[in-house]
Amino acid sequence: MGLHILGEILNYRRGLNPGSGLYFRISCGPLKKPKTNMDLKRSSGILLHVTSLPSPFGIGDMGPEAYEFIDFLEASAIKYWQVLPLNPTDDAYSHSPYSSYSAFAGNTLLISPEFLEKEGFINLQDFNIPEVSQQDKVNFKQVSLFKEEILEAAYHNFKRNKINLQKFKTFVKTHRDWLEDYSLFKVLHDTYNTPWFTWPVPYRDRTAEGLKQGRKEFKSAIERVKFNQFLFFSQWLPLRSYAQQNQIQIIGDIPIYVNHDSADCWTNSRYFKLNKSKFPSKISGVPPDYFSETGQLWGTPVYNWKELKANRFDWWIQRIKQNLLLFDVVRLDHFRGFSAYWEVPAGDKTAQNGKWVKAPGHDFFKTLQKEIPHMPFIAEDLGSLDQGVYDLIADFNFPGMNVLLFAFGDDKAKNPYLPFNHIPHSIVYTGTHDNNTVLGWYEGADSRTKRHLKEYTGKNITSKNVNTQLHRMALASVSKLAIIPMQDILGLGSEAVMNIPGSTKGNWTWRLTYDQLSIQKVVELKVLNELFGRG
Repeated sequence: MGLHILGEILNYRRGLNPGSGLYFRISCGPLKKPKTNMDLKRSSGILLHVTSLPSPFGIGDMGPEAYEFIDFLEASAIKYWQVLPLNPTDDAYSHSPYSSYSAFAGNTLLISPEFLEKEGFINLQDFNIPEVSQQDKVNFKQVSLFKEEILEAAYHNFKRNKINLQKFKTFVKTHRDWLEDYSLFKVLHDTYNTPWFTWPVPYRDRTAEGLKQGRKEFKSAIERVKFNQFLFFSQWLPLRSYAQQNQIQIIGDIPIYVNHDSADCWTNSRYFKLNKSKFPSKISGVPPDYFSETGQLWGTPVYNWKELKANRFDWWIQRIKQNLLLFDVVRLDHFRGFSAYWEVPAGDKTAQNGKWVKAPGHDFFKTLQKEIPHMPFIAEDLGSLDQGVYDLIADFNFPGMNVLLFAFGDDKAKNPYLPFNHIPHSIVYTGTHDNNTVLGWYEGADSRTKRHLKEYTGKNITSKNVNTQLHRMALASVSKLAIIPMQDILGLGSEAVMNIPGSTKGNWTWRLTYDQLSIQKVVELKVLNELFGRG
């Protein structure tokens, strides 16, 4: 039962042979030109990060289960799969996909061992596969050790047997603009085991002699990093192509800021507000509000937008293009930062003493539009906004977000998240990766919120039906696109939360189990999508 059986049924229906190689090809060939634009069609999607897919290896990956999930979406008349950022994660940040040491590289934890074996890079019988039960959440420490072991073996077999050597060379040449600096950064970071701004000055300041010496001294280790990135892109691009073949569009996510200790900040330090010692002079955050008297201090360096503008926003445009290589549509996280951002003096312990600084959002998006005319972006416009943000969104016709968990309990008429206040050119969510599940939210809601929800729906809402009612409410909205987290489709509680903002333990670990998807669920979702004109 479960996802494997579902995949076999769908293959049979299409006349496909699971062993034919369709699922197991690895290629760096060209993708079809995306048809995506932001003239949204009425449709629906599911929010589920890749790490949350079931797999035999303790973490979701780009293997057979990812292809079978696309089959599940297609059979359910669902047109979008939304994922979180696919950049490398680190134990220092609890493996948050929003705190990476590269805005361009791929997360090697997502590489499928099964596909590595299919390509002849490894033999899985040579390894002790982590023992995990269907109910286990991701154990990042265990998974990281296992993936490092198999990737090391894959590299040695690549060197010995020249597997896909020409494809590797082509990949390195195609991605050299970011790959050369990223691979050297990764090797130096592993060598010194400290942030880049504490390295010896020739490496810290990227002197010509320092870069030359590093690339010579660490040549083999640098090639290994490049090879791992080759494997990531060689597995993701066919997966995206398979989604396109099944009329499924993948929505990705771009965090607005990057970590100080990142290849991006090291390589492009002039684009961040740093002092002569390469430490931030200003850092990011959000101001005090109803939820926090001291605001939120994020701590990442803020952009030197003046310098970026002088160089026609080249780094940002390259970053956007890299993401559109991976995704059909991109959600721009903390969109208000493109209009104005909260800047805090470095060294402050809270965000209280910050100030709003205007960003050249209009100039940036006008420049970007010349490079990417179809502009397939979603504006994450949640939180406290001002007229400048609204104007920026309107000027470029970006769809914004409506979250139903924010709709109930307060103003019963003007709350913008109430369905009757939605506009067609928008995306409606029951919740996001940063919210509780619908069931968890309901069980923790106050009496006023529950009463409002009951009055609005005209139904007796309980813990058993609240997820279904909000799912239907989202599908019934005039918003062209309705996206539902998988946890809400399954009616799971707080134990299935993906992330609790402000906490550092237990986040990003939730996983789908093999037995949670079924043909019955396919039928239910397809009926709902067709009923609300989203099929």
